[in-house]
Amino acid sequence: MRIARFAHAKGMSFGVVEGEAEGGPQGLTIAEIEGHPFGQLQFSGARWALPDVRLLSPILPSKVVCVGRNYAEHAAEHGSEVPTEPLLFLKPSTSVIGPRDAIRLPVFSRQVEHEAELAVVIGAPGARRVDRATAARAIFGYTCANDVTARDLQRSDGQWTRAKGFDSFCPLGPWITTDVDVTDLEVRCEVGRNPDEMEVRQLGRTKDMVFDVPALVSYISHVMTLLPGDVVLTGTPAGVSPLTDGDTVTVRIEGIGELTNSVVPVG
Repeated sequence: MRIARFAHAKGMSFGVVEGEAEGGPQGLTIAEIEGHPFGQLQFSGARWALPDVRLLSPILPSKVVCVGRNYAEHAAEHGSEVPTEPLLFLKPSTSVIGPRDAIRLPVFSRQVEHEAELAVVIGAPGARRVDRATAARAIFGYTCANDVTARDLQRSDGQWTRAKGFDSFCPLGPWITTDVDVTDLEVRCEVGRNPDEMEVRQLGRTKDMVFDVPALVSYISHVMTLLPGDVVLTGTPAGVSPLTDGDTVTVRIEGIGELTNSVVPVG
């Protein structure tokens, strides 16, 4: 099942995306559900063609918990060792944007980079001090993420809050997929100036994570309580590189979907 959050003529709703995504958005519809998706789904009866609505970030988390250096090749490209336990940092909820929203390049940085990542969405009742099995049951679904990073500030600050926390630095979307096995999925990032000239910058597989998803959720839950709707970013494959004004960046994860954002300077 694919759960989206979307804006329409009468407001904002959650809905179930129906149809085959391979044919593009023109063949998809979205069926509105009543209230929040973390319980028994009840449909309102309203339905739209997907091109007639605006997809928003599929969830508004209380926090985004991120994992650094969770792919060995990415750690190596920055001259870092693979950590012996998950390396955690946070992105603020205000960094979250949705599909087609603009990543805004801050004036403080000259090196803003993309990081394509599998994102985990926590469901009800959350996770607090859970083991692997319970952690797996706490997962509502998965979406695509871009852990946008001001790399020069990450190096100069010595800690990552500013480099990772600017408004618009956490694109999520296009929807939450609830029934996918994420043990071995392709994670791809493409950047370009137009749809016909997109360059593959990152290409990895989730099987190459140092710590898998249940291990991450369990570990994090022993540090902080994960609430329903919280998001865990699971690390990025090698190939991160700069974004510039006018770029379009697409994160595509096999079996989940694709997340596309433009890149603009702060206005």
